[in-house]
Amino acid sequence: MERIYMDYAATAPMLPEALAAYVSAASEAPGNPSSLHGYGRGARSRITEARDALSRALGCRPDELTFTGGGTESDNAALFGAARAQRSRDARRTGIVTTAVEHHAVLHAARRLAAEGFELTVLPVDRAGRVSVRDAEAAIGDTTAVVSVMYGNNETGTLQPIAQVGELARSRGAVMHVDAVQAFGYERIDVGALPVDLLSLSAHKIGGPQGVGALYVRSGTPWEPLLHGGSQERRRRAGTENVAGIAAFGVAADIASRTLETRRAHAEAVREALLSGLRERLGAEAFSVNGDPDAAGRLPHILNIGIEGVSNETLLMNLDLQGIAASGGSACTSGSLQPSHVLVAMGLSSHFCKNSVRFSFGMGNTISQADKTAEIVATIASRLRKR
Repeated sequence: MERIYMDYAATAPMLPEALAAYVSAASEAPGNPSSLHGYGRGARSRITEARDALSRALGCRPDELTFTGGGTESDNAALFGAARAQRSRDARRTGIVTTAVEHHAVLHAARRLAAEGFELTVLPVDRAGRVSVRDAEAAIGDTTAVVSVMYGNNETGTLQPIAQVGELARSRGAVMHVDAVQAFGYERIDVGALPVDLLSLSAHKIGGPQGVGALYVRSGTPWEPLLHGGSQERRRRAGTENVAGIAAFGVAADIASRTLETRRAHAEAVREALLSGLRERLGAEAFSVNGDPDAAGRLPHILNIGIEGVSNETLLMNLDLQGIAASGGSACTSGSLQPSHVLVAMGLSSHFCKNSVRFSFGMGNTISQADKTAEIVATIASRLRKR
């Protein structure tokens, strides 16, 4: 049985080049990057190379990048670090503005800040899952400390108006954070041209290893470190760096940046093949696409669909038995019986949210796999409906 992996938004398989970089760094003689001897300098050199690769991909200075333990840590470090620094500078800066469709790494951090006395505003979204710039303008004021809006949604792929919201934040003295974990590698990100002060990344979404991330902190941004201890990462993130993981992250980021247009086109082709197959075999009226249908308004590698009368839990179980891996939504909450907070925020009924499945693609997928997946989905859905 051919196994088909269509859960790249949860984690992407490691690229061979990234794996080779990881093995090379991990199998070298021991070296702590903070040590002054030759072993330490060798380890530090690998981190420097990776930081340089990421800075080229993002259009920032290398010293504006801090390596972390993943996207969740980067999101938490951004929100807690900026909010506390802003309040320390100006006691009136106690506002946090975010959206209802953020990853829980942002939403739960924001709620924790609310418990510390910050005033939290969660902006609604429309049926496509997009926040209104007008709502953002009304919410961001002179007492706002941090605004956090994701680049592209991890469940639906919907892109947010981060440039417009960032300009609003900047004009009112608020720090702008963007969770770009899902967008990096599929959207050309130039932080030098964007009104963004903090930006979160994760290695394993682009073919790097799990457990490694990065946080961009624009020079001069009010921000305090989340972790305290040693002087690693220019005193921004204490703890001995994950040298092998960072080295692999750098290689994956370089490849993702150089092949971005190819990756986009390939993901779009696989997505369209799956959609076409579903329309042909299941019927266009039998399912709906959640999110923005316009290619210009979404990430190319995510397809979230709802099939009326078919629960996502049952469908995913049956797909797995046929060797197909997909998801009910965010991998961080896929074990929950609660409906997706993203789809609920978009106005979908709780019942329909539980009928929705996310397929997400990468370079390892083929058009024939998309066609086969459509055929299997249609067969399973037809059988389940007859029951």
